[in-house]
Amino acid sequence: MGASGTLLDEMKQAGLFIVLEGIDGTGKSTQAHLLADWFRAQGREVVASREPTDGPWGRQIRATAATGRLAPEEELELFLKDRREHVEQLIAPALAAGKVVILDRYYFSTMAYQGSRGFDPAEIRARNEAFAPRPDLLLILDLDVDRALERIGARGDTANEFEKRDALARCREIFLSLKEEPFVHVVATDEGPEMVQNCIREIAASRAGAAA
Repeated sequence: MGASGTLLDEMKQAGLFIVLEGIDGTGKSTQAHLLADWFRAQGREVVASREPTDGPWGRQIRATAATGRLAPEEELELFLKDRREHVEQLIAPALAAGKVVILDRYYFSTMAYQGSRGFDPAEIRARNEAFAPRPDLLLILDLDVDRALERIGARGDTANEFEKRDALARCREIFLSLKEEPFVHVVATDEGPEMVQNCIREIAASRAGAAA
């Protein structure tokens, strides 16, 4: 990456950056919340956030989940704008201050969900990593698509435009394609939330120790 790669590495050197990913229904939001609480109990200062954000670009994206998705290129550009603002205003400053940053979704979701619309996931990744720091730890929460859809239905929701079955299957495939990378851990979410969280904490504790 040259100079820009060095800058991104320095930007997160003092902190710990953890991202939770996976298709909807895997319990990412619950697990991110529990993990943030656990780190705080260890005395770490934690910044927990999500993407799309609640900023102006993120709100536009969230609205389309119910009203109908935008044209693929337009949707991708909104994600890039939202993420760039997120990095500049929250992620980078928090990491530079030595905080633990925990995200519920990041650019890997863009690779998966926009990849399912025909974009090249590797190209999306390159566009994001030009400005967005790679996490120290990526936790991919994994679940069979049919089970995920059952969970979505059990909580009273219906699958929105981002969650159609075939699209979810392609998204899961893209997420799992990352499993061999050294900073990636795949966590099965077939068991209850407590067991999943225990597994996540073991992985996070090991990574935090290595980063210390």
